[in-house]
Amino acid sequence: MADVKYVEATRLYPGNPIPAVNRLDLDVNDGEFMVLVGPSGSGKTTALRMLAGLEDVDEGEVRIGGEDVTNKPPKDRDIAMVFQNYALYPHMTVAENMGFALKLKHVSKDQRLERVKEAARLLDLEPYLDRKPKALSGGQRQRVAMGRAIVREPSVFLMDEP
Repeated sequence: MADVKYVEATRLYPGNPIPAVNRLDLDVNDGEFMVLVGPSGSGKTTALRMLAGLEDVDEGEVRIGGEDVTNKPPKDRDIAMVFQNYALYPHMTVAENMGFALKLKHVSKDQRLERVKEAARLLDLEPYLDRKPKALSGGQRQRVAMGRAIVREPSVFLMDEP
């Protein structure tokens, strides 16, 4: 994992005089688990999306591992995300869903299987690896989405109401 820093990070939406995120200063140390809590509309999701590169940072900056990533595209930030609206591939098993990003990165089949099994153990999904998403409960599907992010071993792991 890596440290994350917001430096007076601001997000403004056109036509709205009130910033969605206003001069956010926040440090999250390497290995730390941090939770943003606040009422609906307070900018929690917007702040996460700014870190992920899915929302612009209109003022200030966002840093990951000491590097300014404010203008870097999402694909270059080494972030795994599990957002409230997750999507699983219905035609793939749990194991295939969890290992899909690794397959796209040409990670060996043995290494993919090892990472998937370890994440499944952590998330209590081992009995379900051969099932398809339609055969899972909502909570199990959420854990599969989390497992898909965990197996990537990202620098930053974001969860928004998973």
